[in-house]
Amino acid sequence: MGVYQNLFRKLNRAALIPFFVIGDPDTETSFQLVKTAIDAGADVLELGIPFSDPVADGPTIQKADIRAMKAGMTPQKALVFVKRITDYRPIPIGLLVYYNLIYQYGVERFFADFKESGGTSVLIADLSIDDADEIAPAAEAAGLETVFMVTPNTTDDRIQKIAEYTTGFIYTVSVLGTTGQRSGLSDLVKPLIGRLKSLTKKTICVGFGISTAQHAKDIAQAGADGVIIGSRIIKFIEDNSDDTDRMQKELAAFIKSVRVAIQP
Repeated sequence: MGVYQNLFRKLNRAALIPFFVIGDPDTETSFQLVKTAIDAGADVLELGIPFSDPVADGPTIQKADIRAMKAGMTPQKALVFVKRITDYRPIPIGLLVYYNLIYQYGVERFFADFKESGGTSVLIADLSIDDADEIAPAAEAAGLETVFMVTPNTTDDRIQKIAEYTTGFIYTVSVLGTTGQRSGLSDLVKPLIGRLKSLTKKTICVGFGISTAQHAKDIAQAGADGVIIGSRIIKFIEDNSDDTDRMQKELAAFIKSVRVAIQP
């Protein structure tokens, strides 16, 4: 049984999965923020390595990438960061990365080093399922789980192919478009969760556009196994750049409110 499957079976609710860009706004503040999220009730972490052309991401995460890169974050330093987190608490960590970064690093070496740091899974945001054979064997050899994305316009045939290659969870994109805060949930997400449930028994975690505790509750009640929240969390960093204490307090309060909301 995989790490995610084991965790999700033990939970009596949807997993709470906050997303952070590693090194945003700087390495030490980023580390403290991730620790704050863990202490406030995060079940899993989704962490991004900053990249200059994050095509799946909207302005909020793009700006986080820029802040982190300006502060000196690199793929090598990101893996050191992951090790610091898993030394603090052995929490499952999924990495969201763009293919050029790990290609330059060396795919097999990157996966092996990430596993050594305590990582659990890798999602390559700009790699099509048609090219999954480029990374799936290396992930399996390193002992990592694989995560692939499904969007509202993914066909049933492709969903089944994605499920076949997925050993961790299916990252279910709730909207057509990039990451970012939304005032309301997309009308597409609940039918998509239902369609996935009818096609596969793989774990389903939903992200993109989940901005409030009520959004998270609605997603959990629709049958999602996990709720991924990124842009709303990163906004706490952007909005409190002059006060890291307030940044941490607002983050902790938000994580706790989501945790309460997704209780069955």
